[in-house]
Amino acid sequence: MNLWVGIPVTFLLVYRAWSRRSLTPLGIVAAVATAAVHIWHPWSVFFACLVVFFLGGTAVTKVKHDVKARLTLSASGSSGGEGPRTAVQVLANSIVASILIWLHKRQLDQRALVRGDADASCWLWGTDPLVVGIIANYAAVAADTFASELGILSKTRPRLITSLQLREVPPGTNGGVTVAGTLAGLVGALMIAVTSVLLLPFCQSSGSASNVLGGVADDLRVGIKEKLVWVTWVTIWGALGSLLDSFLGAWLQASVVDTRTGKIVEGDGGRTVSRDLIDRVTHVNLAQTVLTAFSEIKVLVERPAGSISDPLHPSNRSYGRSVSISSASHPGGHPSRRLESGLGVLDNNAVNLLMALVMSVGGVLVAAWYWNVSLQGIVQA
Repeated sequence: MNLWVGIPVTFLLVYRAWSRRSLTPLGIVAAVATAAVHIWHPWSVFFACLVVFFLGGTAVTKVKHDVKARLTLSASGSSGGEGPRTAVQVLANSIVASILIWLHKRQLDQRALVRGDADASCWLWGTDPLVVGIIANYAAVAADTFASELGILSKTRPRLITSLQLREVPPGTNGGVTVAGTLAGLVGALMIAVTSVLLLPFCQSSGSASNVLGGVADDLRVGIKEKLVWVTWVTIWGALGSLLDSFLGAWLQASVVDTRTGKIVEGDGGRTVSRDLIDRVTHVNLAQTVLTAFSEIKVLVERPAGSISDPLHPSNRSYGRSVSISSASHPGGHPSRRLESGLGVLDNNAVNLLMALVMSVGGVLVAAWYWNVSLQGIVQA
């Protein structure tokens, strides 16, 4: 894209991030490196999607920030809420798109050598799936950001997406979804879809492009119908990415609850709450359950059945009681915590990266299948 536009815009965004503390110092470095890759590409659409995602994401993060901070707790025990985004968070949302942009730039250079005309720098509708993957990345991460940041403000309790009963969970639980959050995700994806359709350099010529990428496209002209299909597809695909992130988060991330307040405990910078703490909670709960079972068996043997002190007497039964750790069980007097859901094998950043990878590569493959582009034609000129 035009360097006289890209470099000043990047400088202004860096100043904005620094002055508003939207990014950490290393986060700013990662953002500049990401922007450089996007500016290096001759098209402006990808840099525009990055800018729109950054501005939109930071805007929804600030919406009722004080309210959101009271809905969760940080790992240190203070109020929760999203702090400055780290380099890992920046790359989790953009590195897949950056790699695809590098591949597409290489593809455009090779195509220009083969064809040697202006059409080599425009988008051949129906024959260039890498473009789909790049836009799909930003549609998915924008949808996920909007759904997470605005869905937590829903007046209805979130429900765990992997629960057969869709049980209610505390706000901020990984995999907790609401109608409001899902609709917000659609808005985020639509924002990227509209940006892309306005700035994509569609080729406006007719003829076959099978000799360029190995695909078939009898008419490369793009009209209102194709653009509406594009906006609809990108919006739906982005929203599906948000739902995929919820599924992955519910299964692979650990959601830890402070048992005294009932609030979710968030790790700093998208990291998982201390793994040894989760293990300690799990192990103590298991040990407590075993000890309780042995105690009840011992009392049952020693006391006559049916007596009021019988642990199996209806008056002494407890149903659905959760076992937690008192604050004395934790060094430093941390509140009692329990594992609400998830395996805890990935943190939020890893889940975001995995989701972006699946939706980007998935978008490329779906487009290649639909447009009858060979796998070899995806990356070759």
